[in-house]
Amino acid sequence: MKTHHDKAPIALITGGSRGLGRSLALKLADQGIDVLFTYRTAVDEALALVAEIERRQRKAAALALDVRKSETFPAFADAVRANLAGWQRDRIDYLVNNAGSGAHASFVETTEEQLDEQYAVHLKATFFVSQKLLPLIADGGRIVNISSGLSRYTYPGQSAYAVMKGGVDVLTRYMAVELGPRRIAVNVVAPGGIVTDFGGGVLRDPGLQKAVAGQTPLGRMGEPEDVSGVVATLLADETRWITGQRIEVTGGYML
Repeated sequence: MKTHHDKAPIALITGGSRGLGRSLALKLADQGIDVLFTYRTAVDEALALVAEIERRQRKAAALALDVRKSETFPAFADAVRANLAGWQRDRIDYLVNNAGSGAHASFVETTEEQLDEQYAVHLKATFFVSQKLLPLIADGGRIVNISSGLSRYTYPGQSAYAVMKGGVDVLTRYMAVELGPRRIAVNVVAPGGIVTDFGGGVLRDPGLQKAVAGQTPLGRMGEPEDVSGVVATLLADETRWITGQRIEVTGGYML
């Protein structure tokens, strides 16, 4: 078993205090990986997750970050650097761009403010958080961007969100090519309907769950662990030759 003193790999997860991010943080900790993660307002949840990871004999730290505010990204990179120095390290091995927010409105009713926020949270943040952290990512490291099944299929009311996730899909391919010389593999994972509190917990509604499961070949809603397992696999040494790929994790929804 590794101890706190080993040079374990380090992952940074944005939006790690709940939902998919929390599930992934615990999954990676169980695999012997130290975890930095961000939170926006959920301080108590973030501190609880740090304690949970430390009970797994891994290092953990929670850093505040509002991905809507790109002007704070340079200071955030400095905070990451300072935390790594405290761990006597200077690089992270893995970056997972997971932070997100929902926006349900028809195309006709979507406001400019809603579109701008979806752009800032999903596309602009993925672009510039990655860019600002590049000096801190080890050569041969990995980046996984979180997209959505909605960038392939359509669901009325999700246009602003989905179009930004489609942008993340394209951005991932460009990152894979341009970061290839540093041997940094970049892939995108696109979850379908996952039972979390995302978007106000809309997918906890039993009627909606039944409807989604009815159009899913594997016959159920997704759980956070279904996605975190795939992301963890893309960070494993066995998948080092995969880059620029979009991997959908939807149970086959609307194939």
